[in-house]
Amino acid sequence: MMETRPGTWLADRALLRVGGAEARPFLEGLLTQDVLTLTPVAPRWSGLLTPQGKALFDFLLWDDGEAVLIDCEASEAEALARRLALYRLRRPITIEPVSGGVHWSIDGAQGAPDPRLAELGHRWLAPVSTPADGWLAHRLSLGITEGVAELGQDKTLWLECNARELNGVSFTKGCYVGQENTARMHHRSKVNRRLVVAPLGNPGDRTRACYPDLALMVEHRRVEALGDAMVPQWLADALGAEAEASTT
Repeated sequence: MMETRPGTWLADRALLRVGGAEARPFLEGLLTQDVLTLTPVAPRWSGLLTPQGKALFDFLLWDDGEAVLIDCEASEAEALARRLALYRLRRPITIEPVSGGVHWSIDGAQGAPDPRLAELGHRWLAPVSTPADGWLAHRLSLGITEGVAELGQDKTLWLECNARELNGVSFTKGCYVGQENTARMHHRSKVNRRLVVAPLGNPGDRTRACYPDLALMVEHRRVEALGDAMVPQWLADALGAEAEASTT
């Protein structure tokens, strides 16, 4: 009997290619991650922020030689490309969609570990194939949020998206859009609100996304009022460190 293998393609993801001799310096001045040191073996989670440090888009960055591939939400790819083009001015940089798919597996040796959390599994880029099943449930089970629906656009400060804990920001690179507020929050060691995953309840002002089939929701809650929110170990460690810092 032929073995049936689960699909791996994340059908809700798309790829943009930012190319040209100045592609990496261009992105370095915009994004929260260090693009200049991006390597083929390790993608990086990053964000494009408002000048006030609030999330507009989040995505993963992949090395493509001189160019960079952006692994982003398919529904937001065109809007992200337009936003990046606003900063391009007359520089010889190309921003265009490319064929291919983003793939995921919860285990196995193929691909690279998700840079946010190893438990998320592995990702790799390859031609489109059979759609994966289970990614959303797995991601939410680890308390990890992503995308415009959950993070919001111009609603949530980048560190409130748990970017520090999930390796979504470099504090050693140069300036980028939204860097001032992000760095200030980091050095104060205090993030007052967090995006969290919680059991499905009545939606309110702090609700960002609801998933009835999974009986889960994403909310933007104050850290002293997390209530029934899931607090995975990576978040518990961060909250503990902040509480300790506030008493010293």
